[in-house]
Order: sequence, then structure tokens, then C-alpha cells
Amino acid sequence: MYRSPQGRKHLALPATRFAWVQRAARPRCRDERDLQFLERLESLSTQHDIDLENYGRLFELKQSLLSGDISPNYSTLSNDVIRRVVRYFPRLKVIFLARDPVERVWSHLSMEVQYRQIDPFDVTNIDEVNRNLLRRGLLSRSYPSAVVMRWKRHVPAEQFRVYFFDDLLSNPADLRRSVLFFLGADPDKTGSRWTADYNSWAKMEKLPLTNEVRSHLAKFFKNELKMCATLLGGPARNWPARYGF
Repeated sequence: MYRSPQGRKHLALPATRFAWVQRAARPRCRDERDLQFLERLESLSTQHDIDLENYGRLFELKQSLLSGDISPNYSTLSNDVIRRVVRYFPRLKVIFLARDPVERVWSHLSMEVQYRQIDPFDVTNIDEVNRNLLRRGLLSRSYPSAVVMRWKRHVPAEQFRVYFFDDLLSNPADLRRSVLFFLGADPDKTGSRWTADYNSWAKMEKLPLTNEVRSHLAKFFKNELKMCATLLGGPARNWPARYGF
């Protein structure tokens, strides 16, 4: 969620945890605003229902500055919750960062093993791969075409953008410029000490992906790869060809 100088709020929705970890990995000094933010966030976390009013108040501390909220969990929200969010924040802007579902799911599994969220498993064993793949929490984040369609039902077209992980890798500077322009920020403004291609996960050891498992995952996501090519366009048009489809 972003608050602009004009008071508009924008919700940023990535397909992976990449952007969230980028933010979490960047050191910064704690000040009174940080403490107030954490206190408000902790208070919200104890509630059983969605409190959009107090959620919006999290961003008051930034006043006229742009601030952001990024979470892969937004890709799992139901139509009902999305409808409620859009009604409460009618001028929000939504960004979805789409990634090849085969690459995304393997990156997700690598991260879960790295952070001990799941037990290490035999990455060459198809049954072991399936056991981890067929979890609801993982699959709900693995179909970008469905996520995009769900959000586009409720968000006005001019307030929704799909960007691609492919562009983040190939031309991060242009991607960042486009995102900032869409959010109403000045893409030419200098001052950040972080380059557009900064990646706090660059040294993270990823699980080895054998050709057999890669082919298995590609077949599993075959229909989704084709759906993304049709629905999302852009770099997604090339995703099926990577796997011979």
C-alpha cells in the first residue's frame, strides 16, 4: 500500500517474496515513526477481522512521503476481500509482478528450505517434489493468470499494472522507472543508495533443479504457462517455448 502526497493509497502486489525481502534486508535507523508503526502493526495482528481503517493509518506516519506495503499474501486474497479493499480505498493502485510459474515455485521451495520453513527433501525424487508442491499455500501463489483475473475484476484498468520478473532481471532500471512513474513518483529523483539491480538474495543457495524435475514441473504448469502467454502477454509469451510447448 502506498500513500501519495495527494493522499491516494496504492497497494503493491508482487508474485514473489523478492521485493519484501529486499526491503527487510536494508538497514535503517530506528526512530519514533518506526516504533509507532510497529506498535500499530502489532495491534492489527491481534485482530481476527480485517480492519481497513486502522490499516490505512499505518501510512499516516510517512505524511507526504510515498510509503509501501508489499506482500505475496495479496495474491491469495479472495474476491470478497479484494472487493472490500477496493471499496474502502477506491483510488488505490495495484502492481503485480508476474514470474514464470516453474521458476517461481522452485524459488519458493528454495526459500522455504533456506529459512527452515519446510524440511529439506530429495530434490531429485518426483514424489518428494510433489509432496511439497501440492500444498495449498504454495499452489495458491503459483497461478499468476488467476491472480491477475481476480484483481482485475475489481480494480479499474488504469489503476492496475502487471510487470514481469523477466524485466527485473534484464533491465531493472527501466522497470523501476516505469513502476515509479505509475505510482506518481519522480523516476528521475536521485538519492537512493541502492541500485535498481540490488538483490539481497543473490548469495542465497538455491536448490539444484535437474532436467527431469524441471520437465515435470513444466508439464504440471503447462496449461498455466499457456494461459499466462495469452492473458498477460509481454515476456510471458515466451514462457511456454522454454519448455517446448
